[in-house]
Amino acid sequence: MTTTSVAAVRTGPRHRLAALLHRRAGVRLSLLLSAPLAWLGLAYLGALAALFVTAFWTTDTFTGDLVRTFTWANFQDLVSSEIYRTITLRSLGVAVAVTLIDLVVAFPMAFAMAKLASPRAQRWLVIMVLTPLWASYLVKAYAWRVMLSSDGILGWGYGLTATIATLSYLWLPYMILPIYAGLERLPNSLLDAAGDLGARGWRTFRTVVWPLSFPAVVAGSIFTFSLSLGDYITVKIVGGKSQLIGNVVYDNIGAANNLPFAAAVATVPVVIMLVYLAAVRRTGALENL
Repeated sequence: MTTTSVAAVRTGPRHRLAALLHRRAGVRLSLLLSAPLAWLGLAYLGALAALFVTAFWTTDTFTGDLVRTFTWANFQDLVSSEIYRTITLRSLGVAVAVTLIDLVVAFPMAFAMAKLASPRAQRWLVIMVLTPLWASYLVKAYAWRVMLSSDGILGWGYGLTATIATLSYLWLPYMILPIYAGLERLPNSLLDAAGDLGARGWRTFRTVVWPLSFPAVVAGSIFTFSLSLGDYITVKIVGGKSQLIGNVVYDNIGAANNLPFAAAVATVPVVIMLVYLAAVRRTGALENL
């Protein structure tokens, strides 16, 4: 190949494109992620848009067919009915209780994993935390149903207490792992410096550990809170006669065959999570994740 032909190849469209991508790391990353992000946006945001639009439709009382006419009737029923207000507050209370219980249990476990265990023990402890996630959701929920039955190991019976206990177990790893990751990044020198300056355990936790690990706590709470708020299987298994938002959505899609009202109810946890994320964002925790 002559010098002229080699130079022509090196200045061709493919070479210029390769040179551009070599110089622009941001362009390479954008092209790499464009397809999966486009699919995610279409599948996730498209589903949310369809959900929101369907919430403004109704169902024909006699035929059960969808009536694609804009109306606020479903949201008016949600706001005016005391039953649905009670269910919403109950679901919110369950989600908050599960999040707080998981935080109380997870923080000392994560701290011990990150700061007290040896590097080899840390790996085994992480595996132990992840192991329950390998088991089926239904298997774990029905195992708790057996333990909570009147003749089971715990014998608590079924209801909200059983629901909170089961959900706290199911989502505990999602609280432990983010806190562990946050505490692992916490320099040990800060803890040593606090001790050298005379700070005892509680003051070190309050002034050093908690502020620096708060973004990780927020990350874990987003998982536990959102998963508990939208759960409907656990309350069906161990909740007794209790109902949460997820059950109302499930029942209206199935037996009641009222998809528009189910879509309207499903917007409630979405709105609650948006409010929660907005409140957390004001604390600056999301920027530090």
